[in-house]
Parts: sequence; C-alpha cells; structure tokens
Amino acid sequence: MHVSLAHLEAIYADGDDPWGFRSSPYEHARLGAVARALPRARYASALEIGCGNGELARRIAPRCDAYLGVDAVEAALEAARRAAPSARFERLFVPAELPAGPGDAEHDLILLSEVLYFLDAPEIADLAAQIDRRWPQADILCCTWLGASGNALEGEAALALFTHASRRSFRRLPVGDGDADGYRLDLAAGAVQ
Repeated sequence: MHVSLAHLEAIYADGDDPWGFRSSPYEHARLGAVARALPRARYASALEIGCGNGELARRIAPRCDAYLGVDAVEAALEAARRAAPSARFERLFVPAELPAGPGDAEHDLILLSEVLYFLDAPEIADLAAQIDRRWPQADILCCTWLGASGNALEGEAALALFTHASRRSFRRLPVGDGDADGYRLDLAAGAVQ
C-alpha cells in the first residue's frame, strides 16, 4: 500500500525542511550530485515528481526553460516556491495524470528523487508506463535512498520495480564512495527502447 496523504502531511507538521535539505552537508552533497549527473547542459521542460521543499529545483531550474515540481503537501510547495521562484509548483498526489509542460510542451527531463518508495508496486508500474508513453524522449534521473525508509517498499526495491516496468535502459552512475554515500543515481538518457 502506498503512503497516505495524512502521513506525508505529518512529515511536514514541524516545519518545511524535515530532512534537513537546507542545513545538512550530506543533503547538499547529494543534491549537488543529482544536478551534476544530468547529461545535458540545458533542458526545455523539466518535471520533478515529489519536489518537496524545492531544494533540488533551486539547483536545476536555472538550467531549464521551464521547471515544474509537483508534491502532495502544500507546506512543501510553499517552501519550494520560495526556494525556486522561477519554477512552477503544483499540488498533486501521485498516482495521478502528470501535468504537461507550458502550452502542453513535452518534458525532456523527469526527476524522481527519493520518491518511488512512497508508492506501491502497481502505482510504480503505472508511473513508469505513463512517463514512457507521454515523454518517450525525456531523460529520467532517479535518486534512491539506500537506507530504511520505513515504508512498505524500500528504495532499491521500488527503483527495481520502476526500472523493470519502464521500457528504457537505465544505468547506475558512480557516486562518491558508492553505497557508503547512502544513495544511488540511475539514469535513462533519451528515447524509449
């Protein structure tokens, strides 16, 4: 079963930075690694699913003509709007039909940073199929926490479900000290196979 909206809202009950994205040296390094892993210097339209408080958007939105972040929690979205004022943020509880870019533009970048383990297996499969169908040319970058998430699915299991359901070819990218860093990056660059 996926994580409920009430659970997600409870995570933000004590503030808009529950994981310390703004203050943690670990999170600064991780978010920087995600930004450096992008294979293109510039994107026309990026979609970040589960954007949280916008700290990843703050790093990547300047490289995009349009940047759209979606999250289920309004407190997170309010913080994201402050962190990346040039980007657009919308409330969306996945599973749902994902929004297109401005003027129905196709996204050429999809970001899934520590979000897949909030979904269940069928929702992950549906998400992969929707992205493949709607944005077959987009780069997809997944950042996955390797520790315990406390959810029904842990990070690597959720990532495996997503990459198996997608018709794209993913490759694991090198990250600092590897698994010792506590996360992994996986990239599918370009077209659906």
